[in-house]
Amino acid sequence: MSEESLLDYFREDFTLLIEAGFVAVKQLDEIAARRLFKAAELLNSDNPAPQLGLGYVALNKLQINEASKLFEGILKQHPDHYLAQALLGICYMMSKTKRKKGEKLILEAKEKSDDPTIKNLADVCMEWANSDLKAKEFSPLALSSEQGQGGGEE
Repeated sequence: MSEESLLDYFREDFTLLIEAGFVAVKQLDEIAARRLFKAAELLNSDNPAPQLGLGYVALNKLQINEASKLFEGILKQHPDHYLAQALLGICYMMSKTKRKKGEKLILEAKEKSDDPTIKNLADVCMEWANSDLKAKEFSPLALSSEQGQGGGEE
C-alpha cells in the first residue's frame, strides 16, 4: 500500500483528529494535542484547522508570539477566518502596545461573522477589555490580587 493511498484511507478521520486535539487541549495534554493536530495536518494540509489548534495550544500556554504567528499565517491564506482573527485579537490585547489593534480585530470579526460562537467570544473579550484590562495594568504573568495571598479556602 502506497503512502498516498494510506493517507487516503484515513482522510475521513480529519475532523475526528481536530476534535480530539481540542479535547486534549482542554485536558491539558499538550503532547497529545500537538500530535493530533500534526496528524490532521498530514491528512489535509490546506485546511487551517490544524494550525488553529496549534495556535490555541500556544495561546493557552501564553506563548503569545508563537500563537500570533500561527493565527497571522491562517489569516494570510484565509482572510475571512473570523475565529483566527478573534484569537489573534486576544493575543494582541495581551500586549499593551497592540491592545487597540486587538480590540479592533475582535470587533471586526464579530461584525463580519454570522457564527454566534464568534460573536459570543467577541462579547466576552470586549467585556474583559473594558473591565480587567482598562481597570488595572494587565500582565498575563502576574497574579491578580484575588489569587495572590492566602492560597487556601476561607
